Amino acid sequence: MVVYLISYGVSILLARTKHYYLSGAVLLLAALWLYIRDYRQTKNLIHLRGLFSLFWVGGQGLACMKLSHLQRDWTGKTWICFALAFLGFWIVFEVMSRLYGTGYDNHSRWRGFRGNPKPIFQAICCLTAVSVVAFVWEAVSLGYVPLFLRGVPHAYSEFHLTGVHYFTVSCVLVPPLSVLYFHVERGRGSERRMLIAIGMTVVSLLIPILCVSRFQFVFAVMLGTIIYISLQKQFRPVYLLGLLGILPVYLLLTVARSHDVGYLNGIFEMKYAKMPIFITQPYMYIANNYENFNCLVEVLPKHTFGMRSLFPLWALTGLKFLYPDKLINYPIYINKEELTTLTLFYDAYYDFGWIGVLAFSCLLGAAAYLLAVKLREMQSPMGYLLYAQMGSYLILSFFTTWFSNPATWFYLILTGLIGIYYHMNEHKRR
Repeated sequence: MVVYLISYGVSILLARTKHYYLSGAVLLLAALWLYIRDYRQTKNLIHLRGLFSLFWVGGQGLACMKLSHLQRDWTGKTWICFALAFLGFWIVFEVMSRLYGTGYDNHSRWRGFRGNPKPIFQAICCLTAVSVVAFVWEAVSLGYVPLFLRGVPHAYSEFHLTGVHYFTVSCVLVPPLSVLYFHVERGRGSERRMLIAIGMTVVSLLIPILCVSRFQFVFAVMLGTIIYISLQKQFRPVYLLGLLGILPVYLLLTVARSHDVGYLNGIFEMKYAKMPIFITQPYMYIANNYENFNCLVEVLPKHTFGMRSLFPLWALTGLKFLYPDKLINYPIYINKEELTTLTLFYDAYYDFGWIGVLAFSCLLGAAAYLLAVKLREMQSPMGYLLYAQMGSYLILSFFTTWFSNPATWFYLILTGLIGIYYHMNEHKRR
């Protein structure tokens, strides 16, 4: 923590004196040091605090480099909020670790997860079928499939039927469930079910491609990867090179969304006009979210005291249609119309200012600790799925307000329902 605080102070001083590259480099090194520290203590590549440290602080470091004309100097309050977002999480996690243990001490042991494969297989089939039906429903009702449209950059944004789309995108849970299924089914001889599960996984990955949703595709792969790593007693980092396989699909979906180089360069307004697009695009998808937070801090007229963060409740219950003016009509403050992604803490500040950011980060730290400390002895397959979801949201903490997103809570509800179904089957079997 001392390393982070010193690095953060140095980064602020360098940013104030316009040494943006150095300001960002200092935070990138601090992020890497924090991640390595947690990894060395736990030998866990996907330790939740390590992931949050690497991607939240590292993302801020990239943003500090100011490679785009869209980026401006942050206010002092913005710097404070970014620090509180990290400090609240890290300190709560550390305090709970010292009080209750880390789960990785000499007395802990790794209990290999072995469960009943049949309810997991049934969940895979059910989710895939529901997702396919919902996708076809949307395609027929709206009259198009986004992948087959040309010259429409925002085709996916319009591909939504109220309520139905939640079921369409539930396909992202199939790949991680398949990883769990293959783990427990291995060696039991049911080749037919394994082939069916592979087919269901392929179908579930085709739906984001047909929707031209890069995020849903990457999210599904990320969930499966995190679960695979979490199930290994020993894991070689070189296995992560397999993730490079998603790059061709990502590029295909970028082209399919009519996001050519000229279009993207016009939006991103990079200071160096000849910057390769494969650097520009991920950089801006990370860095500009911190700029949007700073924009919020600068112009927000008043706080909403929980209304923004409770949006999933208004959406999933349908209350947003009954009282739209009172519940959901709150503008998003961003620095450019096309760049609408936000950080994890955007709505927390929108609701309660810096106090909301600190309180929310503390809650996340406590939740992450509870999941991390149980990982080595976790016996519920849905526990692994829950861990994978939390890990993904922390990795993408720079991207959007996950816990103010109805889809996030829809995934969590589905995870809970599958967990209940699994344990009911386990109870009957015993």
